[in-house]
Amino acid sequence: MERRSFLTAGAGLIVASSGLLGACTTTPSAPTDKSAKRREIDSGVDGALNKLYATAGSSRQLANRARGILVFPNTLSAGFVIGGEYGDGALRTGGATRGYYRIISGSVGWQIGAQSKAIILMFMTQDALDKFVNSSGWTVGGDATVALATIGANGTIDTNTAQQPIVGFVVTNAGLMAGLSLEGSKISKLDI
Repeated sequence: MERRSFLTAGAGLIVASSGLLGACTTTPSAPTDKSAKRREIDSGVDGALNKLYATAGSSRQLANRARGILVFPNTLSAGFVIGGEYGDGALRTGGATRGYYRIISGSVGWQIGAQSKAIILMFMTQDALDKFVNSSGWTVGGDATVALATIGANGTIDTNTAQQPIVGFVVTNAGLMAGLSLEGSKISKLDI
């Protein structure tokens, strides 16, 4: 009798614990409908681009010259010694969405906590854009180098950076981030 009571209580504890763990997730619930997911990503892309243009005014002129812009509006970075980064985004050419993509990366080193940021890659040459679009999986640093933009005191993008085939921006709630590396980030096409 006591054993049955113990097993019943243990099973109840496991069920209750799994319910609590499910409720404690920090990731938003993902839409199950593909069109809803596309709308969610597109809305996030618009917001991320507007934030970039407000943060670095000269980025709009650079975007106007870009052959394509890949935006990951809500990339979540989290870690405790070993970290990871994950986000979904869209590639736009000529102002229209051309496809949806996912970015994933990992890192090892002293780190703790979580942070959300937008990652924006501007393909400044047709060759760089074509290589990205035609790849079956693309790695920053392996398939192409991304020059992360630096903004001068006058609010303009460094001219050497602006001349590179791919220019990257990382934007958080605090503004444009500097001193980061996207090396090793893997980008793959989503089927949505």
